[in-house]
Amino acid sequence: MKKYPGIDYTFTPESYWVDKEVLQALLRNVKGAERRKMIKSYYENGNFQELEDSFSKVSLSDEERFRLASIHPMFMGGEYLPDYGTEETEIARIELKSVTADVISIRARLEDETIHYSVVDEYEGKFTLETETGDDPFSLAELVRFIDGTQLDEGWGGGLALTFNNASADAQDREELLDFTTVSSDIYTGLGEHYSQVFAEWADEAVEEEEEACR
Repeated sequence: MKKYPGIDYTFTPESYWVDKEVLQALLRNVKGAERRKMIKSYYENGNFQELEDSFSKVSLSDEERFRLASIHPMFMGGEYLPDYGTEETEIARIELKSVTADVISIRARLEDETIHYSVVDEYEGKFTLETETGDDPFSLAELVRFIDGTQLDEGWGGGLALTFNNASADAQDREELLDFTTVSSDIYTGLGEHYSQVFAEWADEAVEEEEEACR
């Protein structure tokens, strides 16, 4: 695993089930990608109390999801993820800039003092996990290894972060796909920066290969 300057890969949360900030508590397990953006925006602008209650719910009813989807398909992103089980929470997510803004959720569930990890999407996809259980929360480095080592069973290789970019690379230039996949976490603040660097290098590889072919 490559490490980039300025990122604390040793960071390890004390718990996945204790919120350190108000915003983290507001966002906890809210499934919809666009609703999460709205919560952040309203909170950071100091007017969260003006946000309609339904926008801050963990899950929406079928009627509420239909109403949002009628505005734009992107509002469907994340809304069809499976509901959370007992003592289960999201620790990171992968968002795609697809028409319906698909989301993959990385989750942890506490049972008998053991942490059980899972990955779910909105299409009942099957994933082979890098590891399934642990006694303590991941460090940032361990979470990166988990993401890179977990595969969508019918995916295109490259781990969870790059498999969707790889799927589109034959039809689009890699530079056009730089922001197609976003990896983020409300717990691990350095995760997004790490993968921004990964995607930049992934795009540069294609440029270097083209330049090499032209020599």
